[in-house]
Amino acid sequence: MPTHTGSCHCGAIAFSFDGEIGQAMACNCSICARKGVLMHFSPEAAFRLTTPEGNMATYRFNTHHIAHHFCPTCGIAPFSRATDKQGTPMVAVNLRCVDGVDPAALTVQMFDGRSL
Repeated sequence: MPTHTGSCHCGAIAFSFDGEIGQAMACNCSICARKGVLMHFSPEAAFRLTTPEGNMATYRFNTHHIAHHFCPTCGIAPFSRATDKQGTPMVAVNLRCVDGVDPAALTVQMFDGRSL
């Protein structure tokens, strides 16, 4: 299973995760559309934050279910945390922040988050 690394622009938030990157998901909800993220979902158990937790800020809105993490220095949002419908802790990694990933080469699945 491959290991991937990534970070925000300035490097204050860095991470790694294990797993195959198949397709990406683009959501049209009010925050994802503005951020322009392409998401890959990883179980929290396969994700490792490699910089201090205190380096990031967190934004929650609407139901406050998703913790949208971002860098207070450069403003980049490299990942979010939540639980799936079964209660499994998950991380939505912004593939635009992952080293060596070409966003133009990804198959992107659209998700209608605006309708939720």
